[in-house]
Amino acid sequence: MRSESSIAVFRSRFRRAQWPVPAGLIFLSLIPVIAGAARLTELTGGRAVTPQNERFFDSPIPVVTHIVCVTVYCLLGAFQFVPSLRSGRRKWHRMTGRILVPAGLLAALSGLWMSMFYALPEGDGEALLILRLIFGSAMVVSIVLGFMAVRRRDFVVHSAWMTRAYAIGLGAGTQALVFLPWMLVFGPTDEATRAVLMGASWIINLAVAELVIRRRARKSASASHPARRSVQTSVESSR
Repeated sequence: MRSESSIAVFRSRFRRAQWPVPAGLIFLSLIPVIAGAARLTELTGGRAVTPQNERFFDSPIPVVTHIVCVTVYCLLGAFQFVPSLRSGRRKWHRMTGRILVPAGLLAALSGLWMSMFYALPEGDGEALLILRLIFGSAMVVSIVLGFMAVRRRDFVVHSAWMTRAYAIGLGAGTQALVFLPWMLVFGPTDEATRAVLMGASWIINLAVAELVIRRRARKSASASHPARRSVQTSVESSR
């Protein structure tokens, strides 16, 4: 009875320990999600057209596509970082991936389209435009490479590229957290500062992603090491 109780307690603690990371990702996702919902309300609620939102009213399909796909990608993607869902329920993981791949590609491609064809808003400059094109393209490439890896059943490489893609897609959430303290201390940003802060946010996300990828690699190596040792032992004993 005691052993069963101990196992139940361990399982309960293990389940709770899995959720802080996805909960934090969902919190970061809420920032672009709420902003996107406000933009959709603006487009569908009969708001007045202003110089700041004129580009969205002139061509609403790209921005609506971007908002919907980013919302799905960021919120649903956060659950891919729950270990029990990722490894224990592979059917759920595969089904979710079939939603996330097209959602992520559409989010990135619509973002690239808006960067290239929408008029630059006040406060943005060519440096920020270049950064958006670089990171948007990197997100597309990461998703494609991740998809190709899972097609050849290279799950380690698949996980690494999809983690990088998600880190880029979540950039807007980190940007809001980076901008807030800067504006509280130094006030409004100019074009150069805005570009630096937004670029730094993407880099922060990618740096964290690389730490997660390396941590998974170490865990995978340590988990396979005892199995490798047992195989070697059995081979030696058979000799």
